[in-house]
Amino acid sequence: MNSRPADTTRAPAPIYQRARAPNAAELADIPWLAALDREERAVAVQDLKVVQIAAGELLCRVGRPVTFWFGVIDGFLKMSNDSELGMPITFTGLPPGGWFGEGTVIKREVYRYNIQAVRTSVAAGLGVDTFHWLLNRSIPFNRFIIQQLNERLGQFIGARETDRMINVDARVARSLGALFHPVLYPGVGGLLRITQQELGYLIGLSRQRVNEALNSLQDKGLIRIEYGGVSVLDLEGLRKVG
Repeated sequence: MNSRPADTTRAPAPIYQRARAPNAAELADIPWLAALDREERAVAVQDLKVVQIAAGELLCRVGRPVTFWFGVIDGFLKMSNDSELGMPITFTGLPPGGWFGEGTVIKREVYRYNIQAVRTSVAAGLGVDTFHWLLNRSIPFNRFIIQQLNERLGQFIGARETDRMINVDARVARSLGALFHPVLYPGVGGLLRITQQELGYLIGLSRQRVNEALNSLQDKGLIRIEYGGVSVLDLEGLRKVG
């Protein structure tokens, strides 16, 4: 009787089963923790979970009830949904340092968007109940959330304007500028680790057209194309390309 070969193609365990406590380095990358008092920080740290997500894997799915407030520790995620025609619409990219979905958590709604890993990434999550506990107790935490909501509103208004631009170089420049947002994405710094293919997915352009635009922006002294990423030399100039 022949034995069957071992199945090496099994799907990974669900995300919640792979979650673990954050280590010291990961905690240091969470921008709002430092604003909490000793008791608040202890409660938050006890509740926080981190998980590695494979490229293409969904962290949040349309229609699922919210259970965590999420942030990006490492890697790159995207927020998207499908149009009425079934075509994917990307709202924004989510680089390191970015925390998102606070509006959904505040209202305890179901997700109206998908959050998917563009490449292997590490995300952190704070439980909904702990989020509301901090919201009811901590003035600094409230300030952080209000600032997040305000900056995110400005970001989406800017994205609406960018989507209507005919000038491709300007679309790439404005989209890059949005990903170097110092408040929403403090973990990016001066170098965004993103491939031209990934940037094309976010903007809705081919890799070849993104490459042309990046070279044009580099020639203008606004950016420098690095191995595996892009450095911004003039953020204000990048945001004013039109």
